[in-house]
Amino acid sequence: MAILESGEMYVETIYILSLESDKVRGKDISNYMGFSRPSVSRALNSLKERGLVKKDKNGNIILTEGGKILAKHIHERNILIARHFMDLGVDEQTAKDDARQIERFLSDTTFEAIRAHLIKNA
Repeated sequence: MAILESGEMYVETIYILSLESDKVRGKDISNYMGFSRPSVSRALNSLKERGLVKKDKNGNIILTEGGKILAKHIHERNILIARHFMDLGVDEQTAKDDARQIERFLSDTTFEAIRAHLIKNA
């Protein structure tokens, strides 16, 4: 079952927040993404049904192993694409915004070429 772009955004957001704190709650996701709490709740239920997130005994939202793999993949692609854009002279915020928009449409071949280019020119 494919995951929609919005689901990918939520998974990556949970990953980013979990790097900052071991306690990720729905309100943290809502604040970070600027979405209403009911919208976040619906999205989390969908991600839970797909086996990408779960709640611990304290109600904290955590990524399952599959969720972590997906989140790391998305996050790495976003970071490297944004870095490539910044290397081209794009300001940081625009580069990050654009990277988020196009990441999901890039083939693995194109992404690997960008990665190789960045490594070569590091």
